[in-house]
Amino acid sequence: MKPLQRVPSGELPRLRAALAAALDGGPAIWPVPDAAAAGGAEEASALAPALREVADDIALVVETSGSTAAPKRVALGADALVASAEATHDALGGQGQWLLALPGHYIAGAQVLVRSHLAGLDPVPVPDGPFTAAGFAAAAATMLSEVPHYASLVPVQLARLVEGADRDPFVAAALRSFDAVLVGGQALGADLAERAEALGARIVRTYGSSETAGGCVYDGRPLDGVRLRVVDGEVQLGGPTLASGYLGDPERTARAFLTERGTRWYRTGDLGELGDDGRLRIRGRADDVIVSGGVKVALGEVERAVRGLPGFAEAVVVGVPDADWGERPGVAVGAAAFAGLGDDAVQLQLAALASATDAAGLPPAGRPVRLAALQAIPRLDSGKPDRRAVAALLAAGA
Repeated sequence: MKPLQRVPSGELPRLRAALAAALDGGPAIWPVPDAAAAGGAEEASALAPALREVADDIALVVETSGSTAAPKRVALGADALVASAEATHDALGGQGQWLLALPGHYIAGAQVLVRSHLAGLDPVPVPDGPFTAAGFAAAAATMLSEVPHYASLVPVQLARLVEGADRDPFVAAALRSFDAVLVGGQALGADLAERAEALGARIVRTYGSSETAGGCVYDGRPLDGVRLRVVDGEVQLGGPTLASGYLGDPERTARAFLTERGTRWYRTGDLGELGDDGRLRIRGRADDVIVSGGVKVALGEVERAVRGLPGFAEAVVVGVPDADWGERPGVAVGAAAFAGLGDDAVQLQLAALASATDAAGLPPAGRPVRLAALQAIPRLDSGKPDRRAVAALLAAGA
């Protein structure tokens, strides 16, 4: 066993040095938001013993809450992190310089640091504070000119860049300057992707999680060495990028990881299917299915159909109580998109949503029956929509 040290993700030089040492067999690190590290040594000593040391092969612990579940502490070995980084560079055509737009306590941010370490190039961080298109462009302007440029973003960041590029040619030029922009963490709406690509951005849709050392399926196809299968509708992933398990939680580890015929698999909890072209298509979360009038409805499928409509690119679909059907889909959008809409306009929008879900081949039970314009979509620290909070607001009639 070896020590596990918590490192504030905002202290980038310290985090990079600690991660490099961990990859070389030194103490494992647990990047945390600055506020979580405020207690320093005293707070660390108050942690349970199982959270203060790890097996010798572990290099990194990432705490994640997913979209709805309680926090999980994912333990990743150096081999898994390196395998993921090398497979990414192989998929993109070679090593390059990375722009760091996500905190190091998220797996996507940590992997930018791992890839940068392996490439021997300094990552370029965006300015501190809220992510802005101007800050992204300013950071991109300082990157080395003789190597490929890469960035890893979540959809809400890409949306801000697309909006900024519509107003500022400097932002548009910065977006075009990247050889690849990885976008993951949640589903990327077709409308947003098309707008970004129309601006010249080279978008790569990624799918994965902390348990797979980050994205391991690019544009629907697994990276080299990654195994992919769909069992009873659930997506399962295997290969050298898998985490060792959850720190101090063997029961959760046993539920999420299984071994069959010598091959280890991670049960993602996502519903998916493989198309005729072999590409993976995610339908939604297995635990995000409602039963409406006796019919199972995957809310992820409804959300995908809804997001194809103008003004709904960032819509969130949740289940809302219904006296007759049990539950029906409800849609939440940002207030700015539908400011001042009257009751008649809302009914027209609901009719458009119903048409979109019908066109997507969903059953009548999948038609949204409630539309709410929220001042702001509640989000988790990771930037993902807080679906529980959204569902509570819609249930309360927001």
